Amino acid sequence: MIEQSLLHPALEPLVATHTDAAEDLVLEVEGLTVSFPGLFQTVKAVRGIDLTVKRGEILGLVGESGSGKSMTAMSCLGLMPESARLEGRIKVAGQQVNGASQSQLAALRGGGAAMIFQNPMKALNPFFTVGRQMCDVIGCHRSLGKAQIRAEAQSALEAVSMPDPHLALNKYPHQMSGGQLQRVVIAMALACRPKLLIADEPTTALDVTVQAQIIALLRKLAREQELAILFITHDLGVVASLCDRVAVMYAGEVVESGPVGQVFKRPAHPYTLKLMGTVPKLGQGRQSLDFIPGQVPNMAAPPAGCAFNPRCERATGRCHQAAPRVTISNGHWAACHNTLVTV
Repeated sequence: MIEQSLLHPALEPLVATHTDAAEDLVLEVEGLTVSFPGLFQTVKAVRGIDLTVKRGEILGLVGESGSGKSMTAMSCLGLMPESARLEGRIKVAGQQVNGASQSQLAALRGGGAAMIFQNPMKALNPFFTVGRQMCDVIGCHRSLGKAQIRAEAQSALEAVSMPDPHLALNKYPHQMSGGQLQRVVIAMALACRPKLLIADEPTTALDVTVQAQIIALLRKLAREQELAILFITHDLGVVASLCDRVAVMYAGEVVESGPVGQVFKRPAHPYTLKLMGTVPKLGQGRQSLDFIPGQVPNMAAPPAGCAFNPRCERATGRCHQAAPRVTISNGHWAACHNTLVTV
């Protein structure tokens, strides 16, 4: 189990400030199902998940590769491939996403919600300066003059603590470091003043020092601008340092969700416990790391009942029939018959 020392020392004060913030839901996902019909089989990438993110809150979405995290994020912005079949309800900043027209989605992307990606170098055009690209984005969503647009771009870079923002505007992407590029991408996303920021593993390609700076920056933005953030990652340490709540995904489903402190101190689902067991514990010398036996299931034919039952050491007969939603404590639940804590 991850020890309490992994939790960021500033986590509790940040959570406390959110209890006083407005209760407005910026992101509402209800019964989301994403499937890809094929000639012989249908791949079920996301299977009936529910998520909510409030203003000023950071929700961490955690899981193995292929668990459906990125597909969930793409669905929130209507960025699904034409072959995808989406069911359920998604609302971002009060606007219905599924069923919206292309013009409505274009206005939502950047205006109501923005997204930052794992590799900032691929997100920026190498042939144009940072300033040109930022000004183009701002001009698409805000009715401002050229001088005002450039001033907003510089202000956005200042907000993400970019050194010499007036000089950064004239640089090309290859002239900047990975950390600086990620700040540019975040500034570009925030320049249009969205209510929701979706971050798809934005710190994975960065070294540990820069990663810590980006985490501190996102926490500051959430607190000062009351920005709702959906943070997608497989790094539990980042979740402990950054997020208020966490949702653990496995095989296209959320298997456990709750406040970060509660889930990390009292993991209730066997999959969550296994994930935590794979994280090295600092200061404990040589240690044996846990592992999860077996493989991620074929999403064209997922197991009946709890999808984790073929790999679970605690699975019983009823686990092959259904995966219940068991309440552990206030706001903390797990989809497991054999929860690891006393309910």
